[in-house]
Amino acid sequence: MSPPMLRTLSIRDFVIVDAIELEFAAGFTVFTGETGAGKSILIDALALALGGRGDASVVREGAAKADVTAEFALAGAADGEVGSWLERNEFASEEGVILMRRVIDNAGRSKAFINGVAATAGQLRELGEMLVDIHGQHAHQSLLKSDAQRLLLDGQAGLQDDLLAVAAAFKSWRSLARQREEFETNAKNVLLERERLEWQVGELEKLAVKPGEWDEITNEHSRLSHAASLIEGAQEALNVISENDADDTPPMLSQLSALNQKIGKLVDVDSSLKPVLEALEPARIQLQEAVYALNDYLSRVELDPARLHQVEDRMEAIHSAGRKFRLAPDELPQELETLSQQLRQLADASDLDAMKAQEEKLKTTYLGLAQKLSKARTKAAQALGAAVTAAMQDLSMSGGRFAVALNPCEAASYGVEQVEFLVAGHAGVAPRPLAKVASGGELARIALAISVITSSSTATPTLIFDEVDSGIGGGVAEVVGRLLKRLGQDRQVLCVTHLPQVASQANQHFQVSKQSQGNKTVSAIDGLDAKNRIEEIARMLGGLEITATTRKHARELLAL
Repeated sequence: MSPPMLRTLSIRDFVIVDAIELEFAAGFTVFTGETGAGKSILIDALALALGGRGDASVVREGAAKADVTAEFALAGAADGEVGSWLERNEFASEEGVILMRRVIDNAGRSKAFINGVAATAGQLRELGEMLVDIHGQHAHQSLLKSDAQRLLLDGQAGLQDDLLAVAAAFKSWRSLARQREEFETNAKNVLLERERLEWQVGELEKLAVKPGEWDEITNEHSRLSHAASLIEGAQEALNVISENDADDTPPMLSQLSALNQKIGKLVDVDSSLKPVLEALEPARIQLQEAVYALNDYLSRVELDPARLHQVEDRMEAIHSAGRKFRLAPDELPQELETLSQQLRQLADASDLDAMKAQEEKLKTTYLGLAQKLSKARTKAAQALGAAVTAAMQDLSMSGGRFAVALNPCEAASYGVEQVEFLVAGHAGVAPRPLAKVASGGELARIALAISVITSSSTATPTLIFDEVDSGIGGGVAEVVGRLLKRLGQDRQVLCVTHLPQVASQANQHFQVSKQSQGNKTVSAIDGLDAKNRIEEIARMLGGLEITATTRKHARELLAL
């Protein structure tokens, strides 16, 4: 399966770049040019498209926005990790390409797109980490930091899952340990708090207010307290509708029924009265339904002074509790649940012996995972030490040795040891901490060796080296070129370099230059053919004054 590969890079109005379209090939590609021409700007632009930080300062002066698009050929990787990520995040493409685009306007507002679909910078970054690995020109400086050394070793060994497990176990253990320490320190306060909660829970449990009870009991109270007027009103309505025998006025239902009969007879004479009959009949039916409902209501409603007294007592008890707890009456059931949960948590926490036992159990779990991580680190440290030592022999550090020490430390989220890179510049000398013994040139060479070695072990298909060869030259530079070219046989390698020995090894060569357009300076880039490549290598060898000798030397380098 072919890995994804950077195919094109389109840059618009980025820093000093006006408009550039680049097409890339597989293998080893270099960018060269005079200092300040904008070689590293290309890498910065690509980093922006891959989710890197950006603000209004990246927009070319006088332009409205900077726009960078990187196109990757998905090739046979559609079913791999990258393809799965695209499918999972709904960015899948049927065209076999991945388009990553970033736009930043001159107000600093940013927009991101993946395959034409709006995305976040975080999603660009997540996808970008699977496609490209950038080694910056100051990478060697981070090697002097202990945390960076540990992260590099763990990343080289693929220990991310082990690290997550150790960190989670450490967090659980230390969280309980802090809880236990707080309990021991504040045992008296905890006891007082538990007594307070026990009293409050007891009061609410004794009252036993059920969810929704307050609404129910207020409705019942209203009904009972108005029972007499309710009965009287309902009976009066029933009399008017169907049972009015007290005076000469017949009830409404009787009147309407009689009227319906009379209109019915008239309809037989004149059918144009039929709509009147059709309008009156539903009214008669509705009145009859009202009679049934009133009779049912009167059969259920009764005067009950005893029940009314019980309801009033219950309402007073609930209302009193609400005032005591400074809550609305209908909030009391939820308050009981909340206080009960707090009491349970406090009861669990207050069992000091149980807490200590659980703390010891969590500590044992953490130490077991940390020891497993330590074994994996030991194996990885030996392998990295041997690989960098071998590379040092080719980088003019013959007899030198590189080692990775694992120094025990207090338990931490990353394990029980700290990583330290050690180096001996030549034979017969004990390795010492990298920060104390390596010169600038040695540090640059070691950093480059580590970059190449760690890149070889990763699955990232495109590797970028931004002037990581600074501080070296001569025969060492030729070795570096061969290392990068060999790396380019398995994946795509892009390198910004100022060394002719490195540039001459490339399969593809771009020259970056600055040009004046009116009153502004812009960066231009050109792919070099064989003839122009000789001229550029000669310039890198001899500076501005190119002679027949430097051209001859350039041809010799390219022939190698």
